[in-house]
Amino acid sequence: MIDEASSRSTDEDEGFGTSARQRAIEAYEGARDRASDTLGEAPLIALAGGIAAGALIAALLPRTQAEAKLVGPTARRVKETARAAARAARTTGSERLEELGLTRDKGQETIRSLLDGLKDTAKASADAALDAARNKP
Repeated sequence: MIDEASSRSTDEDEGFGTSARQRAIEAYEGARDRASDTLGEAPLIALAGGIAAGALIAALLPRTQAEAKLVGPTARRVKETARAAARAARTTGSERLEELGLTRDKGQETIRSLLDGLKDTAKASADAALDAARNKP
């Protein structure tokens, strides 16, 4: 009797292990098929996902001295160039707006005028609604 019980327990354990193993294999195959389908249907999305994952991993890894030595000067030049481009764009944009007569003071004046107009419109609408409610037969 003891042999029968231990044999049954071993068979059940093996069945459980096989079942869990089979489910893991099926899950892996399903994920692989979905990934394959995604690559076939939308390769740019898969590429963007790969780039994003790579950037995340790179951001989490510490920078080496060799990398700092090799990449540092280039990174500084890129940052300086980007700052200079942003300053030039801001200056040119401000000059162009001034040429068109769109200054900060004029913008504030326009907004103030717009808000006053909205306030007058809301008051007139409220007065009309009140008059209509009072004169209702």
